[in-house]
Amino acid sequence: MSGRNSAAPVRAFLGLGGNIGNPAQAMGEALRRIDAAPENEIIAVSRLYRTPPWGKLDQPDFLNAACLLSTRLGPAELLALCLRVERSLKRVRKERWGPRAIDIDLLLYGDRHVAGEGLEVPHPRMLERAFVLRPLAEIAPGLHIAGAPVEKHLAALDQAGIEPASSDGGWWRSAATTTAR
Repeated sequence: MSGRNSAAPVRAFLGLGGNIGNPAQAMGEALRRIDAAPENEIIAVSRLYRTPPWGKLDQPDFLNAACLLSTRLGPAELLALCLRVERSLKRVRKERWGPRAIDIDLLLYGDRHVAGEGLEVPHPRMLERAFVLRPLAEIAPGLHIAGAPVEKHLAALDQAGIEPASSDGGWWRSAATTTAR
């Protein structure tokens, strides 16, 4: 599939996370920058969730969230925007699943399947990660992924340690978002 602008808006879902510095502030700034692109409009953002690390366990807990946006960007262009935003917020890729100030994943792009161009959508490990599915289920209840509602996939996963860290999805609009550690 081409990475060129889509003629009609497409609903896309992003997963965000971070665990060093002030991840809530970084994620809020990332969402504001993504929303500021003229091709994008953020429709919904989940509350923040404090989650234990996944993959590499000897690191601080993460904050995670999900976002639904309407975009006219193609999937490769949306990914490129997310990567630019990560770099501008000092994302450094040192080790797989390691600590990070910000991480933005393109989870779903409409009902399209995309492979190539350094991108795979739906995100290939999304269904293994409660820290992705829990915020996704909050903003898109009943969303079907791989033939089943997101809630069914989530119920099959261990959700231990995943706790709300904000009361609602409006946290990202604040210029200086903070949450107690």
